[in-house]
Amino acid sequence: MHFLSLRDFSAQSINKIVELACDIKLHPREYAHALEGRKIYLLFQKTSTRTALSFETGINEMGGFYYMQKWDDSNFPIGEIRDEIRYVGRNVDLVMARLKNNQDIHEMAKYSSVPVINGCCNKCHPCQAMADIMTIYELFKTYNVKVLYIGVRNNVFNSLLASLPRLGADFYAVTPIENSGASYPELVTEARETGRFHDVDPGISQQEFRDLAAEMDVIYTDTWVDMEFFSSEEFKDKKDETIRKMMPFQLNKKLLGGIKAKVFHDMPIHAGLEIDRDIVEANIETILSQSENRRHAQKAIMYELLNSPKL
Repeated sequence: MHFLSLRDFSAQSINKIVELACDIKLHPREYAHALEGRKIYLLFQKTSTRTALSFETGINEMGGFYYMQKWDDSNFPIGEIRDEIRYVGRNVDLVMARLKNNQDIHEMAKYSSVPVINGCCNKCHPCQAMADIMTIYELFKTYNVKVLYIGVRNNVFNSLLASLPRLGADFYAVTPIENSGASYPELVTEARETGRFHDVDPGISQQEFRDLAAEMDVIYTDTWVDMEFFSSEEFKDKKDETIRKMMPFQLNKKLLGGIKAKVFHDMPIHAGLEIDRDIVEANIETILSQSENRRHAQKAIMYELLNSPKL
């Protein structure tokens, strides 16, 4: 069993991982030897703070070991994925890969002899969504909540869409732009069939926007520009156009003043773009708890992949 997309898992399986993550968080000493001697290979084609640190500390805290390598320092760029990953699997128990292209993570899983975890690709970010789901469960003790996602249709949006409606949440989305490579029409169709996905017209007025936000339990935003393009001069014109289109949807006092919803952001934060600094500081404890939960959720993912292969 691999962990590539939450679409691959039932609501019951997702909930099982969340419950385990909560237990690990509350009772870390009981799991201090749960992955004793187990080894994970961490491969990064994209930059990372939370994915890297959460997997490194997570497996260490459960008695295991990690080996980190940057894509460009490996032979993956000059060899074939199928050959390199078959070798890697002879040395470790798990692989976590943070790659640019969804097809590459699937190629890796196809030929790997050990479980592969998708640490982020252009289409999915299941590890992030697991931490988000866990945070919702901690805050509300139920999945029966209203969540509004405001931003670009990207890998995080897809993973939330693949999970929240099936868990019982009403998932609303204001998404004026879809990232190239993130298009996932079959996932949208499946989410609509649950009756819990609500695709909000981006032409919504500011007052309608505020009225909608006032009904929410969680308001979630994410970066408008993928981190790999954020500082790219070649991408500057596209970045400027994206920011121009998205600025009316910034989380700020004008939109959120007096609204009691919990604000989520998966980080890194670009204050002044998708969210202003005042809103960040007012919600920083929730945002940091959400990011801390990456570690606990990923401990549970690693544990389940090694102990429940038919999850």
